[in-house]
Amino acid sequence: MTAKLYFIRHGIAVDQQDCDRDEDRPLTEEGHRKTKQVAKRLHQMDIAFDLILTSPLVRARQTADILKTAGLSGKIEESEFLAPNGDIGSWLSWLDTWLQAGGTSLALIGHQPDLANWAEILVWGEAREGLVLKKAGIIGLMLPDTGLPVGRSMMFWLTAPKFLLV
Repeated sequence: MTAKLYFIRHGIAVDQQDCDRDEDRPLTEEGHRKTKQVAKRLHQMDIAFDLILTSPLVRARQTADILKTAGLSGKIEESEFLAPNGDIGSWLSWLDTWLQAGGTSLALIGHQPDLANWAEILVWGEAREGLVLKKAGIIGLMLPDTGLPVGRSMMFWLTAPKFLLV
């Protein structure tokens, strides 16, 4: 079975000037509301994840918690790979191990432009900085059955959250 990978950007967060550290910026009330609506719609579409892997930043972790609460996964793990400017090479090694262990559906919660660039690397073999992932937006990829997914994955979904709000 082909594994599916979902890149999900965190929801709307408070402005950077409203927090001492970027890492501590939480979701706004609107960010919580819209992310919950997106999560509800994903659940209605019978989308579920074996694992939600999230950036350790507060806004990403809050987004992951909302997805878990909506019943999209029973498992969340934090990963430094998904922090801003994370290392895709190290994550690819992690991904290979996860796939070999039988993983079939993975959600990555992180930040723009990193998530969109990683999706481009998996699809085209390089980051072209052409994809834009809106807050609480989703990119879905199907990974190849075997081998390194770089330049060999297929995008099946790119949506802004406004198309998922219920």
